[in-house]
Amino acid sequence: MNHPRIKHHAGFTLVELIIVIIVVAIMALYASSKYIGVSQFSALAAQEQGIAVIRQLQLGRMQSNIEDVSSLHDRFRLVITGDCLGSQQACNSTTTEPFSHKVVIEEQNMVFNPPQSIDFDLLGNPVRCCLPSGCTGNDSCADPIRIHIASTTESELICINSQGYVYGCQ
Repeated sequence: MNHPRIKHHAGFTLVELIIVIIVVAIMALYASSKYIGVSQFSALAAQEQGIAVIRQLQLGRMQSNIEDVSSLHDRFRLVITGDCLGSQQACNSTTTEPFSHKVVIEEQNMVFNPPQSIDFDLLGNPVRCCLPSGCTGNDSCADPIRIHIASTTESELICINSQGYVYGCQ
């Protein structure tokens, strides 16, 4: 007697299961990153962004061809306040307009120290470091200038040496 064989498909293949597991894992990673919030790398990201901002200000100053430091435009002066690291123009702005010459980390409060303003010469070297209260007769910059960046969980440093080299330091 020949009985016809009945094929029953009662499950998934191994390939189908693996694909579903991979898709669910990707969705879980995406959802968890949104749920967890700001990354712990925010101080490091602020350090990298700060280095880029300082180099951008130096390049703008070198291309300005303004001899006298006292007549510099606000775009070429680096300002460090408790909540801002960027050009004087960007830090003093009251608009919500985004600036490329200011450190901004989304959804994160960063603290920058010490408060000061730094002017660069035509070669990009720091030549005048002033306190927030204003410039005095002795406004020479320390070597290196150390800018402390702190988030709620970690901190980083940016250094500027006497030749204008900007780097992440310890």
